[in-house]
Parts: sequence; structure tokens; C-alpha cells
Amino acid sequence: MTEADQPDLGEQPGSPPLARSTLDRAAQHRKDEPWLSEAWTRGLVLVVDLSKGGRALVTDREDGGVELVLLPSAEAPEAGHWLLGLDPDGTPLWTVDAPLPEVGHARSANLRDVGHLLDDRDAGIFTAAAALVNWHATHGFSPRTGLATRAVEAGWARVDTEGNMMWPRTDPAMIVLVHDGAPGPDGRCLLGHNVAWGTAPDGVRRFSCLAGFVEPGESAEAAVVREVDEEVGVRLGSLHYAGSQSWPFPGSLMLGFHATADRDQPIRLDPEEIDEARWFTRDDIAKMIAGDYVEPDSGVRMNLPMRSSIAFYLIERWLGGFAR
Repeated sequence: MTEADQPDLGEQPGSPPLARSTLDRAAQHRKDEPWLSEAWTRGLVLVVDLSKGGRALVTDREDGGVELVLLPSAEAPEAGHWLLGLDPDGTPLWTVDAPLPEVGHARSANLRDVGHLLDDRDAGIFTAAAALVNWHATHGFSPRTGLATRAVEAGWARVDTEGNMMWPRTDPAMIVLVHDGAPGPDGRCLLGHNVAWGTAPDGVRRFSCLAGFVEPGESAEAAVVREVDEEVGVRLGSLHYAGSQSWPFPGSLMLGFHATADRDQPIRLDPEEIDEARWFTRDDIAKMIAGDYVEPDSGVRMNLPMRSSIAFYLIERWLGGFAR
């Protein structure tokens, strides 16, 4: 692949798509009941329907982007409302978990599909709302006492009937794009196909970066080395942190890395996790992004993760020569 054949990626991403935000979380107001009551009356609300996979209402922009539909609080569904924070202009922003109302030409979408199409403001709003809604849905009872809980502090804490408090938690997970460090078209990256993904109904197989949860007492860097060794049996050379983003499905924080490895090492798969792993050239990756990559020997079409994922961000940066 020559320089002229490189895909036009536009401006290289400065941060992962779901790490973008303009939200002032206004934590100082979460216990101020008079302020919260007044803020609700003048606030805007993002309705998220967790029963439908965490979908919200969006409208399509002429430039190909997407924007959220935010309702005045007086028009929002009757449900518990939780403060996300303040818009740059000072408008209070809220979320509720409820069925989506009918609003003009709006359509429903989930964060996985449209996160990369939102501007910084809306990406921050939707990501925070999805994370908060998911947390509340799974913490109706205290894990310590088993007692029922209720939301307090504008939705940023829950308390059980004996006064025991708990706050939202996120699970740290690492994700790494392993590559051979070679510049230009000869460079290759190592991607895997997770056993749980199977093959899509249209016959397409998805390949992505290697990932896994950080275990108790373990650093993120140690988790990268361990997971790569466990999943594909490859030893790493250098390792560089690339960025992070929330992945609120239901509550992970993805810590992204680039790492180098000798591509002549034998691949040893963990059959419970990865059923196929291979080195792809930059030309292969460019074709996968364009949607026209077919594996020469098998004739199987292959693609990459959704563009809102940090996996796609890591792959895109490597393709553009920004990985170390």
C-alpha cells in the first residue's frame, strides 16, 4: 500500500470517541436539594430506555452526524431523574430511564452505534447517562446487606434502609493493539476473533484488539502482558498507554494500549476465549474499514469493531502511523 493508497482518515482522533465531553458534572450541587429542585424545572432531559438496550432519541444532521434529542423537564416521562451535570451555558442536564416518547422525526439509537457520530457535548451526555442508568438498574439492593436501596445525591449514590451508602463503580479493563512496530505498508497488527462472537448472519467475521479485565492487585500494564500471553501466547516488547474511555455496557473503563511484538512468534490460542488470531497488514485494515476485505484463502469477509469503540480508535491510530 503506497502513501497515495492510504485511506483518507481526516484529522487524526485526539481522544477515543466516548472520552469526549463538555459536561460539568457539578458534584457540589448533588446534595443541595433546593438547588436541585430549581435546576429540574429549567433542565433538559435525556430519556434512556434501558429495557430497549439503552436507546435514546436522536436526529440526523445533514453533515452525517447525529445529535441527541433533549426534552424540557416538563415534557419528560414520569420517572426517577438523575443529574448529569451542567451544559457549558449553565443549563442543568438530567437523565431518566423510561420508554422513549414519540418526538417528531427522531429515531432511537444506542451509544455503541452512534457514539462516534455525536459531537463532544452529546458524546459526554450520552456516555454519562448510559453509565448511570446501568448502575441504578443493577443496584436496587445493597451487595453488603441485601437490603433495598434508593437513589440519593441526585442519582450519584444509593442508600439502603439502614443508612449504608454506595456509589457508582467502574470495572477497569485493558485493551491493546499489538503490532510489529514496522512503518508503512509492511507493518502488521495482531487481531483476534472472540469465541462468543461467532459469525454474523451475513457471514462476516469481526476481528478486534485483545482485551480483558484488570484483576485485583494487578496494574493495567501487568494485565496487558498477562492477557496477551493467556489469549494468544505472544510475548510483548514495548508497551505504551494510548488513552481511555468509558464503556458503560454495563460499567467498564477501557484502558487502551499499543504494544509491539515479534510477529514470527507462534500463536497459541486460548480456545475458551479466542478461536482465531492473525496478523493483518495495513492494506488489510484499510480494506476492512472500507468494508471490502475478503480473506483470500477462505473467501470469508472480515470487519472491525464499531467506530465508537476504543478498539477502532487504537486500530485507526496505528493505521495512520500514530502508534508506538
